[in-house]
Amino acid sequence: MGMKYGYVGLGNLGGHLAASLIRAGHEVVVHDRDPALAERHRAMGAKVAASPAEVAAQVDHVFTCLPSPAVSEAVLAQLLTAMKPGATWIENSTLGREDILRLAGLARTGGVRLLEAPVTGGVHLAARGEITVLVGGDADLFEMHKPALQVIGKRIFHMGPLGSAAIIKVITNMLAFIHLVADGEALMLAKRGGLDLKTAWEAITASSGTSFVHETEGQLILNGSYDIAFTMDLALKDLGFAMGFGKEFGVPLDLASLTNQTFMKGKAVYGGTAQSTQIVKLLEDALGTDLRAAGFPARLE
Repeated sequence: MGMKYGYVGLGNLGGHLAASLIRAGHEVVVHDRDPALAERHRAMGAKVAASPAEVAAQVDHVFTCLPSPAVSEAVLAQLLTAMKPGATWIENSTLGREDILRLAGLARTGGVRLLEAPVTGGVHLAARGEITVLVGGDADLFEMHKPALQVIGKRIFHMGPLGSAAIIKVITNMLAFIHLVADGEALMLAKRGGLDLKTAWEAITASSGTSFVHETEGQLILNGSYDIAFTMDLALKDLGFAMGFGKEFGVPLDLASLTNQTFMKGKAVYGGTAQSTQIVKLLEDALGTDLRAAGFPARLE
């Protein structure tokens, strides 16, 4: 299919994005610090490299999906030792705008251009190749890699120059976390009000009060698994970016600030690696009331 892509970072999200490229027929070389994750992709048809530099040496362009700006910078340093001048680094990670602009400058020193392409919608949509992709960067790069982006996602939005996608991604995540806390309160009102939770969930879903979070993560709350494959630490990272944008743009973020404090409590109680959806358990534990209903899945498909 023409261009040969590398993919570094095969965790809950990146693994599915890389798999979509492989299934579409792209030649893909992968690497993850966990060899088992890389071997899983070898079974799908990818080549496995021992390091990011080894990936870069074998491909035209490299995707990454990594947990923090520091990790992205460390991986970039390795990629730049072997990436060809004119190559594109396509970053699926959620980073702050200043991180994106700074890392783009580092990439340029090696003749590499950056296209930011964070994704939103949840791991279950990534697994189906139906996640939403938010793109920031030069128009010619967007057009060059649009076929690959359309493989990993269903809806693609070119938001503007570098940094634009970072802003909208943080906005969408900020809303999701606010909705998550609100949905927990709504379900608890239904429970303590004596309503059948399954019917209450269905009624909310059919109402003006519904949200994407209610319709997806709400099911995991009612199941009790909370298994959204996204951690408290990651939620706090994204809320931190949102609070930073609020200061920078002069926008008071009262709800986001309250939600940030709630997630800090959640991390203190359950740990940073706990599922972000488990934030609702704070209210369950405080009131001694579990939000459980039959017929809901442990994971979203």
